Amino acid sequence: MALAGAALRPDAASAQPTATPGLVARRPAGFWVRAVALLIDGVALTAAQGALAIAGWLSLGIDVSPRPLGAALQLFSFVLGTGYPIVFHWQWGQTLGKMAMQIRVVDVGGGPLTLGQATGRQFASWLSALLLCIGYAMAGIRSDKRALHDLMAGTRVEHLA
Repeated sequence: MALAGAALRPDAASAQPTATPGLVARRPAGFWVRAVALLIDGVALTAAQGALAIAGWLSLGIDVSPRPLGAALQLFSFVLGTGYPIVFHWQWGQTLGKMAMQIRVVDVGGGPLTLGQATGRQFASWLSALLLCIGYAMAGIRSDKRALHDLMAGTRVEHLA
């Protein structure tokens, strides 16, 4: 009977994601390092949006109505805020914040993300936020440090060093 019970309970080695041959499995990145990376990304995006607002205001002149400029800035903010993590995770596995914190996003096998995974992860991160940020908090609670959007997209975040 002890053998049958052991078969139902996975050991720690089988609970960890398996790495793609030739790739090194690394230590998962937890909640706080990911939070700091997200904060850095927020500062970078805010600076880009501010620079665009100043450039738009200066190029259109002081006497222009703020409504068209505000609408253009909102559209740009949405496109940049959505596209930035998708493109960076797809192409490099890291945003600027993740580069600074020396972490990256990979698929569960340790390989690079596909465009579909990067896109799905971004939209799933909105769900993580909508659920009172419980989806993000999962990275601090789970032993594999995967948030809800990581589980949905088949990804994980790992330390580079």
